[in-house]
Amino acid sequence: MKNSVVVVGLFVMWFNMSCAQDAENKVNTPEEVPFSAELLIDEMQIPWGLEVLPDSSLLVTEKSGEIIHFKDGKKTKISNVPEVYERGQGGLMDIKLHPDYENNGWIYISYASSEGEEKGGHTALMRAKLSDNALTNKELLYKAGPNTTKGQHFGSRIEFDNDGFLYLSIGERGARDENPQDITRDGGKIYRFYDDGRIPEDNPFVGTTNAKEGIYSYGHRNPQGLVKHPKTGEIWDNEHGPRGGDEINIVKAGKNYGWPVVTYGINYSGTPITDKREMAGMEQPIHYWLPSIAPSGMAFITSDEYGDWKGSLLVGSLKFQYLERLVMNGSEVVDRQKLMADIGRVRDVKEGPDGLIYVAVEGKGIYKLVPKG
Repeated sequence: MKNSVVVVGLFVMWFNMSCAQDAENKVNTPEEVPFSAELLIDEMQIPWGLEVLPDSSLLVTEKSGEIIHFKDGKKTKISNVPEVYERGQGGLMDIKLHPDYENNGWIYISYASSEGEEKGGHTALMRAKLSDNALTNKELLYKAGPNTTKGQHFGSRIEFDNDGFLYLSIGERGARDENPQDITRDGGKIYRFYDDGRIPEDNPFVGTTNAKEGIYSYGHRNPQGLVKHPKTGEIWDNEHGPRGGDEINIVKAGKNYGWPVVTYGINYSGTPITDKREMAGMEQPIHYWLPSIAPSGMAFITSDEYGDWKGSLLVGSLKFQYLERLVMNGSEVVDRQKLMADIGRVRDVKEGPDGLIYVAVEGKGIYKLVPKG
């Protein structure tokens, strides 16, 4: 009986907090938007990641294991793509150009890989070049382990900072009690590398006994958004909570982001995970969602193409099937707006070198947000 009372009490506490947070951060639908959504690439199933090339053509990954090059209105399938372990949330995931792509031609790809002795798969990172619609010069930069047949929480996004360091997010692979708080294990982490996969000497756990030295931060659940802040150069991530408690965090060296010791979410069954929302030595998110929107790709608007929206943060919602605009005051979210309502599961969003926003929607394809007038 005593345990039942505790569970009920924790649930009531979570419910009250959820209502308060939802009231404070209610998502609004603007009467007018400064764009029209044009379906640029159609008939795609799960376009997981997209990247805009300097010539404004697009590279798009399909979770099933394909990369599409869209140029001059034509879709071309790229050959020599790495073999992927497609299970649950895993498959071919993010794609990112090197900041100096025009000179070195490097393209970075994250994917679920079965490479290794154990059955199943885990997140891997590779780089390659593109020549005659084929990947060449392929190099495996990192492969997390051990493999597992679990289908959840592969991550996985790629980003570069202003100093050319490469960041990779990997989810905790459904092992919340083993991976995210243990720096000797992969999963539930954000990693930092040189662009060729070497470990930077100033990574926070270099020299720590048995540590995975590529780790930059830990205590993450399933980070599916990763973006560089256009002014500060900081790396921001968003990550899935369980039932509630999706987060936006500013990624800092060696910091612990708490999962699952602290969280604003509860189990999918409705039972509590913990009674702790914060703890000394663990970072607080700059924003969290209650209820969960299931955030995926995100991008800052840095161009003037969309009027006074410059500086806003765009985040895709898988659960509620819209694009969310977060109006920012520094690192504080001051307003939320629902864009492209009921469009479908928004998997990725990217600002191209042309200053335009591109949005990947499951079951639809890639939309270009064309500015009005």
